[in-house]
Amino acid sequence: MITYLYWFAVVAVALFVLWGIGKYLRWKYGFIGALLVVIVGWFAYVFHYENIFVKHWGGVMTIEVPEGQVHIHTTWKDDNMWIENYDPAKNECYFTEYSKGNLLEGKVTIKNCNPLLVTSPKPEN
Repeated sequence: MITYLYWFAVVAVALFVLWGIGKYLRWKYGFIGALLVVIVGWFAYVFHYENIFVKHWGGVMTIEVPEGQVHIHTTWKDDNMWIENYDPAKNECYFTEYSKGNLLEGKVTIKNCNPLLVTSPKPEN
């Protein structure tokens, strides 16, 4: 819900800038100002607010599990989301970080992972 409220506010400010500058100065400058408001709003959302909104205020975020992998777990470390997926074809688990703006994404690979697979030692005959 907070995500929709944020974008409503960005669009409202952009329309206000378009109307205010366009009516009292020139429409060309109004369009440029509105475009700048939308661009700054987009950069602020992607590089700062997205993970914060999702974690703290119930924002909206969609992440797709890569094809051929199975989702296991999601956790938060500070304002960054870590997602664990399992690739049965390679028998590897992947921890992937989704940070602000996806600039510093970390990835940890665990080989021979075998999640949720309980193995008992083979009996010696």
